[in-house]
Amino acid sequence: MTTTTTTIPDLYPSRGGTEVSVPRQDPVVWGAPGTPGPIDVGGLRTYERDGFLAVDQLITDDEVAVYRQELDRLVADPAIRAGERSIVEPKSQEIRSVFEVHRISEVFAALVRDERVVGRARQILGSDVYVHQSRINVKPGFGASGFYWHSDFETWHAEDGLPNMRAVSVSIALTENHDTNGGLMIMPGSHRTFLGCAGATPEDNYKKSLQMQDAGTPSDEALTAMASRYGIKLFTGKAGSATWFDCNCMHGSGDNITPFPRSNVFIVFNSVENAAVEPFAAPVRRPEFIGSRDFTPVR
Repeated sequence: MTTTTTTIPDLYPSRGGTEVSVPRQDPVVWGAPGTPGPIDVGGLRTYERDGFLAVDQLITDDEVAVYRQELDRLVADPAIRAGERSIVEPKSQEIRSVFEVHRISEVFAALVRDERVVGRARQILGSDVYVHQSRINVKPGFGASGFYWHSDFETWHAEDGLPNMRAVSVSIALTENHDTNGGLMIMPGSHRTFLGCAGATPEDNYKKSLQMQDAGTPSDEALTAMASRYGIKLFTGKAGSATWFDCNCMHGSGDNITPFPRSNVFIVFNSVENAAVEPFAAPVRRPEFIGSRDFTPVR
């Protein structure tokens, strides 16, 4: 299916002939001040300032064991591995990610509906929310590759058609995040600047980008300038910890060459008032298991 011209203004141009930098034109916290929820006032201020909020223990050790067991079950299932939702490492041919886990696993579907999870998303985004994307990420030891620096919103805007920066991600650790096993890195404050990347989006770009990014990748010069301005925060923590971060944070992770695996479940909530339209800078939509078109609110 080819795209049609959208009537919604493109506030964040990308994938053109040159790289561009645009100040954020959307709120960071959309909820009204004082709106009740799991995040206290100080936490919301931290999120607004830095673009992220770390929670030392979002889920208990017993719950971690349940989700780890379910992750292991999905990764070991031959039918899951053979399906389009699974992305494998180019070199080792081991599973790297499994998408849309809230649709293929009632265990992860229940996690999405958990008020500790969806309640924070509603509070930040100031509305009902739906799941734009969910996946489990598996980084086994001894060579699992990382995710290069990027803004998720740049891709979700260009290739999925999210009009505004009104989405939030949560990464819930199912193994311990050491400072050596390829943990999440974010540039604090980078969510206030949109970096529009140079270069057109190839058709079916997702097939390559989910293994190794190309389109939507910032230049070395832009990344150097942003890192010099904002710095880099590396997240560590025990299994059960979580990091909430804004859709426009510049983030990435390194390879894991240690013996210690790093696995997490990753959920993206988007406001129902920010439903996807046609892509702003791609010839076709990405598949729905990557960018959902089901805008049903999470209940």
